[in-house]
Amino acid sequence: MLEISFALFKGNGKMNTVAVVGLQWGDEGKGKIVDLIGEGMDGVIRAQGGHNAGHTIVANGKEYHFHLIPSGVLHPGVSCYIGAGTVVDPKSLIVEVEQLKRAGIELKGRLFISPYAHLILPYHERLDNLGEKSETPIGTTGRGIGPCYEDSVARKGIRLGEWIDPEVFQKRLSLLLAEKNRLLNLYESPSFDYDVLLEEYSEYAKQLKEYIFPFEEELDQAIKNGKKILFEGAQGAMLDVRFGAYPYVTSSSTTSSGLAMGSGVGPHQIGRTIGVMKAYSTRVGNGPFPTEFSEEEMERFANHEKAREFGTTTGRKRRIGWLDIPLLKEAIRLNGASSLALTKIDILDGIDFIKICVGYKNFKYPPIFHGHWKRIEPVYETLFGWNESTKEIKKVEELPKNARIFLSRIENLLECPIKLVSFGPEREKTLRF
Repeated sequence: MLEISFALFKGNGKMNTVAVVGLQWGDEGKGKIVDLIGEGMDGVIRAQGGHNAGHTIVANGKEYHFHLIPSGVLHPGVSCYIGAGTVVDPKSLIVEVEQLKRAGIELKGRLFISPYAHLILPYHERLDNLGEKSETPIGTTGRGIGPCYEDSVARKGIRLGEWIDPEVFQKRLSLLLAEKNRLLNLYESPSFDYDVLLEEYSEYAKQLKEYIFPFEEELDQAIKNGKKILFEGAQGAMLDVRFGAYPYVTSSSTTSSGLAMGSGVGPHQIGRTIGVMKAYSTRVGNGPFPTEFSEEEMERFANHEKAREFGTTTGRKRRIGWLDIPLLKEAIRLNGASSLALTKIDILDGIDFIKICVGYKNFKYPPIFHGHWKRIEPVYETLFGWNESTKEIKKVEELPKNARIFLSRIENLLECPIKLVSFGPEREKTLRF
């Protein structure tokens, strides 16, 4: 298997901690990069979002799908943390736990879940789907993520530490469910039965209680003692709740600073940040997408099956477009990324001409109001493609000349070095620079 050294990702700060974050609209291939780096780690932590995120990894010929558990769990001995910044659907998490156990992956003593994380309940999912039936749907996964985060900031949520205490959970659920049922009645949607919900979710609490532990102080101490910790980002920078294409964003902070906050450690505890990007752009759901392909461009591009462009979580076809340098520059700044990992370069094999958006004709920065994004006119630079396959290359020198020109141009435009290039979902299909 390819060994990825920490020396690849030089930067300021601690040498024992690194964050892997998405620089686009999510689905950049972060899971594979996390898996590659994860083998040499002592711990991996997820600290944003919920089971709306999805990582797919192919290891030893076997495909794994992750939604909440850090994908570093595939490496024996690596501790895996789910931080306070996440929201947890216990039904989904139990399914994930059981699938890993059946694959022979032991979680006892390795998986730790923060009691400060918030609990997703069925009414969150119901409200999410009702909201998507409005005249201006966001295009969410419909899994209750947004409504759960709404409750957390409105101080009306239930934290996992409260959930696993039977007496506290009974009181909190009784109070909150009455309010949610009144809200559902306004939508003319059926109410939830308190006793049924209490019994079902109390049973889930018994199954997951062993993993719930306030690990934040121990994590901080581990970092200070030189343990290697990987912060695993979810979604992408352009879906950040504050700096993304609002309101067509997720409900958490998807940047490296959001990772630190959601992990319960200070931002200085993340030494370096690796930004992951595709060789082109994709996004799932509604919202602006300045470089999205025209119908004609889509016909000349690889089809969704060949390009592997279906959402891990939703199964929906991803929208596809050219690289957007202005947005990538914004993402690099927001995350403090010191190096890049570029994925799926093989999908560009056989394309005669490749376009890169190098600026906007009528905007210096992405507009604040989402309605103004429609006015963006991308300024494109066109490069020659390569009519050769990159799928079986073994070293950098074997990359087609035009592929190397393409990578060099991206580095120059972004003023950030590319340290990894991926050309397939398998671990071994990765080049290091």
